[in-house]
Amino acid sequence: MRNLALGGGLLLLLAESRSEGKSMFAGVPSMGQSSPKQYMQLGGRVLLVLMFMTLLHFDSGFFSILQNMVGTALIVLVAVGLKTKLAALTLVLWLLAINVYFNAFWTVPSYKPMHDFLKYDFFQTTSVIGGLLLVVALGPGGVSVDEKKKQW
Repeated sequence: MRNLALGGGLLLLLAESRSEGKSMFAGVPSMGQSSPKQYMQLGGRVLLVLMFMTLLHFDSGFFSILQNMVGTALIVLVAVGLKTKLAALTLVLWLLAINVYFNAFWTVPSYKPMHDFLKYDFFQTTSVIGGLLLVVALGPGGVSVDEKKKQW
């Protein structure tokens, strides 16, 4: 799941680097046309939220249930594109805190194998945080509830 989430971040970056096609009227946006860029952004958002599925724990504790409910709600918001920037920013802050707490490789001596595993997980999760920051900076894209609300 983490590798797919990393691929989602790269897909968002690729979508942003794509240039739009030339229009007959320079500077005038075209309405109603779907571009591959919009679908790449949708795919990138969906792949990014797969990372959080690995964080769901099915324990009976109050904090665990609360964490699962809030996390699932934020995942769904980012995936469908509703309040995307706020939900992605909340996920960034939450994932940053979890990453520093659970993947603290600097607390494990470097000769132990666990040091390498934690370091790998830490930097892979940091890459997903970067992908979510792309969502925060660039928005959800054309295929999202936020974009459809602008047309209504």
